Amino acid sequence: MPPLPTGITITVPVEDRHAEILNPEALQLVALLHRRFEPRRQALLAERVARQHRLDQGERPDFLAATRAQRAANWTIAPLPNALHCRRVEITGPVERKMIINALNSGADSYMADFEDSNTPTWANQMEGQLNIHAAVRGELAFTNEAGKRYALNDKVATLLLRPRGWHLDEKHLLVDGQRVSAGIFDFALSFFHNAKAQLARGAGPYYYLPKLESHLEARLWNEIFVLAQESVGLPLGTIKATVLIETILGAFEMDEILFELRDHSAGLNAGRWDYIFSAIKKFRRDPNFCLANRSAITMEVPFMRAYALLLVQTCHRRGAPAIGGMSALIPIKNDADANEKAMAGIRHDKARDARDGFDGGWVAHPGLVSIAMEEFVNVLGEAPNQWDRQRDESIAAADLLTFQPETPITEAGLRGNINVGIHYLGSWLGGNGCVPINNLMEDAATAEISRSQVWQWVVSAKGVLEDGRKVTRELVQSLIAEELPKVKTAAGVTAGASTYDDAAVIFEELSLAPTLADFLTTPLYERLD
Repeated sequence: MPPLPTGITITVPVEDRHAEILNPEALQLVALLHRRFEPRRQALLAERVARQHRLDQGERPDFLAATRAQRAANWTIAPLPNALHCRRVEITGPVERKMIINALNSGADSYMADFEDSNTPTWANQMEGQLNIHAAVRGELAFTNEAGKRYALNDKVATLLLRPRGWHLDEKHLLVDGQRVSAGIFDFALSFFHNAKAQLARGAGPYYYLPKLESHLEARLWNEIFVLAQESVGLPLGTIKATVLIETILGAFEMDEILFELRDHSAGLNAGRWDYIFSAIKKFRRDPNFCLANRSAITMEVPFMRAYALLLVQTCHRRGAPAIGGMSALIPIKNDADANEKAMAGIRHDKARDARDGFDGGWVAHPGLVSIAMEEFVNVLGEAPNQWDRQRDESIAAADLLTFQPETPITEAGLRGNINVGIHYLGSWLGGNGCVPINNLMEDAATAEISRSQVWQWVVSAKGVLEDGRKVTRELVQSLIAEELPKVKTAAGVTAGASTYDDAAVIFEELSLAPTLADFLTTPLYERLD
């Protein structure tokens, strides 16, 4: 490997096949973006902490008074390239080789390659993911499994979008001037440097998903990063297009402003429902009147989720932007025809509702669901690639976004489910797998976040009472963890000895019963990874 640029340190040995990704020119772009923008990232993270303190003291979110005129003005995002006009079904998954091939070949319009919530961010996973994306962009990605079956890309594949990690995460293995770099900048800069021009040459472009933004100022930072990155490699302003996941309750109050900040680079918004629920629990963790029911009861039909979804469609279409529906976590169920039929009906219901509401597309987690989801969008859109021209005229107030219902039922089965799924997911994540089928749902990090935050909330809140009248207490949680751990290990195929699931049970208990709810479980857990 050539000498590293001045000020750059890689803290682990670099394998030969990773040296192409970590070449000096690509690392120079990472360093440029870090040096220019790291102080801003840190200031924005500090503002998150300050905002949480104000919420803990009783502040209620509202639409911004300072940007009222901007919301009232008649503006639209920049025109989108043809490759992003039709996104009726998007499939998502980690940047593992077989997953990428199957997703790109699935018949979906788009594939979001995920360096974030469905990917355990080990150094090996991040580097292999970058290599896999590099090969996929050029049509060269292939894979042969242990049985000798070969997987390769079709001539026609889904449009590729890439999700880097969120602002709160560092990449600990790369230092610039002795500082860890932003994980999001790391993921973005390497993929952009190596692939943007090749993507354009093949009729697409450098397209991204931006996770967990909490304000338009965080979107502004991404926009300025895009501007500098394009200048650095000689691409015109607006070449990059990015879809923002509205998966925080605070972000929902700034959807117009987020689109405005990214208007030259915007590809719309996505309703990231699972992290959105977690965000609501986290932000109102000290509100004595806030307590949500079992996770399974918090559907897209409950008042605050319904208001959020309709406001997203309304905002996007007013601004000429795509509105993409969130993930239905259901997956095909083998060897149980009745259960599979019920799951497929759930997918149809979810995507039919999204299409009727005006969404231009929606997410699925498995290639076997693409055709079902596509049917439901085609039923509404017909031959049209999207329904950007469909306008909604509801008046959605701040109070609608903050009507947190239902509060019941909270059941022992729901409590056990949170504990079981949380331990199972964390155990898999610690083992290097961040996308896990559990109880016939495809789960990612948002699952563990909801699970542990709900348990924490039910213990802390006076309203955390089971249907049978028992209060959810530390002692009850601890006893159920002890009972659920063996079930998790059996389901995961662990037959004897210590495992990552034993570690996961300890971590889940610590996070669920801590005096203060941790902002993200992935932040401390990342330090345990290689």
